[in-house]
Amino acid sequence: MTIKRNPDDPGPHIEDRGNTGRLGRRAVLRGLGVLGVGTLPFRRALAAQAAAAGRVTPEMVKQAEWIAGITFREDERASIAKSLDESLGEFEELRRVNVGYDVPPALTFFPTPPRPTAEVIRNRARWADPTVPNRPASDEELAFLPLTELSKLVRARKVRSIELTRLYLDRLKKYDPLLKCVVTLTEDLAIRQARQADAEIEAGKYRGPLHGIPWGAKDLIAYPGYPTTWGATPFRNRILDEKATVAARLDQAGAVLVAKLSLGALAMGDLWFGGRTRSPWDPRAGSSGSSAGSASAVSAGLVGFAIGSETLGSIVSPCRACGASGLRPTFGRVSRHGCMTLSWSMDKIGPIARSLEDCALILDAIHGADGLDTAAVDHPFAWPTPVNLADLKIGFIDDPRRPADTRADLHLLRQLGFDLVPMTLPEDLPIWAITMMLGTEAAAAFDEITRKHITEGLNSWPETFRQGQFVPAVEYLRAARVRTRLMRAMAERMEKVDLYVGSRMDLPITNLTGHPTIVFPVGYRDHDGRPMPGSITLTGRLFDEARLLAVGAAIQRAAIENHGPPPVARFLAEHGIAPPESPRPPRGG
Repeated sequence: MTIKRNPDDPGPHIEDRGNTGRLGRRAVLRGLGVLGVGTLPFRRALAAQAAAAGRVTPEMVKQAEWIAGITFREDERASIAKSLDESLGEFEELRRVNVGYDVPPALTFFPTPPRPTAEVIRNRARWADPTVPNRPASDEELAFLPLTELSKLVRARKVRSIELTRLYLDRLKKYDPLLKCVVTLTEDLAIRQARQADAEIEAGKYRGPLHGIPWGAKDLIAYPGYPTTWGATPFRNRILDEKATVAARLDQAGAVLVAKLSLGALAMGDLWFGGRTRSPWDPRAGSSGSSAGSASAVSAGLVGFAIGSETLGSIVSPCRACGASGLRPTFGRVSRHGCMTLSWSMDKIGPIARSLEDCALILDAIHGADGLDTAAVDHPFAWPTPVNLADLKIGFIDDPRRPADTRADLHLLRQLGFDLVPMTLPEDLPIWAITMMLGTEAAAAFDEITRKHITEGLNSWPETFRQGQFVPAVEYLRAARVRTRLMRAMAERMEKVDLYVGSRMDLPITNLTGHPTIVFPVGYRDHDGRPMPGSITLTGRLFDEARLLAVGAAIQRAAIENHGPPPVARFLAEHGIAPPESPRPPRGG
């Protein structure tokens, strides 16, 4: 079994490539051998049986349980046998790649423990256009303003943080019954932080564009005093007595935390113990995952911005489904300390907002090493960044299944004068087989769940975790070495373009290679009779977020068809959900 993420689906699904005729005697013998099952004559006997049956059987799993130190139930053995059929196929795919003797695995060992680093200067970014707008005529319009506009109003004291905070708290309460995007409101904290922000701004102590702006945290980000549930039933009442680095840096920037937002259980999809998080553009549909609540709340005008995370599509997919702008930064750009681990070698933290310039302002506040996440590094980031768009080469995937002259995204880029260059992605490597690393690392991270046979409220994870118990170290490291080949192949391609327009294989490839990706709404598409924002994704060079965001922001500003807000008030009435009685108006101290 392999976790597959389809960006148009609400979350991952399990792809079954079929077993008929694939399990030859030699393949099974090698698979059982690396699993260490029994003596050689015993393995030969089992291999012959499996080859004859065309599959791995539950009895074979029972014989192999000793190596994992776990005893499974009969129903679990049947599930594992089916998954191991898939694993053996992936092992075969990876073995067919000639990695040579000189290719190391995509892993790094750090001989020193984490330690504090020198303080990196942050919150230096400023608006590309410093003009202060007028305050909107209504609170509804105010709620949907991008961070760039909200922050100018707050700094100029045309809007106070406390009234903006109360506006968003009221909207979170009003629309959560429809969208199911809130796990925990942090109302008391938010009021304190907003009052402090107003006092500091009044006194001339302005911390930067996030000062006084209400935000929401994907609920795998720890904040002391509040539950950090990971969206999963076994953890719904758990409070972690620590503050994630990303939350601490937003505190330092003066941002106001108003809510912990939903995620699919253990960062899978949009289904969590509170229900399914919905898209503000069509509540009949899920918001995709796993940063489900972050994208939904931003798009519905319930927060000024949010923080999400991605391992294999969890920022890009919900932004597409909800019409939000998102940045998945380069792996290592933002510390993950205090955030749930799914995959040590793939997890990334990034912003979700209503514009790409918003994402740039947020990244400026949260990036850099902290001495706690050994993968996090310091690398320059400056905003705004001057970019001569005419000098850039933007790649696009030359795919005969999607002719270039039929693609609306390429047509828009040509209209804006970009130089488009055809390119290919390294699809000659077994990309999905390499993502076996994710499932194996997740199985290690949540080993206790498997050993205690916990399955409630975990979506499809239990099957993945059980399968991971039977992946040999040799096969995991083989995947890591093929991943090195993939990274080198992408490095060669990125030398020829500055960035490229996304394709169907972006999510697995770029999450494995660590490249940064942005996604933003452009145009509309029909979704079951309702208009839904279309989207463009762009991927840039490693640690080149500034240029990537500058290009995306230029496209976003110039897009012919800009989006208004989703009609969430109408949907609320259509679904027969009554708002809270007499919500407090967003004014006062």
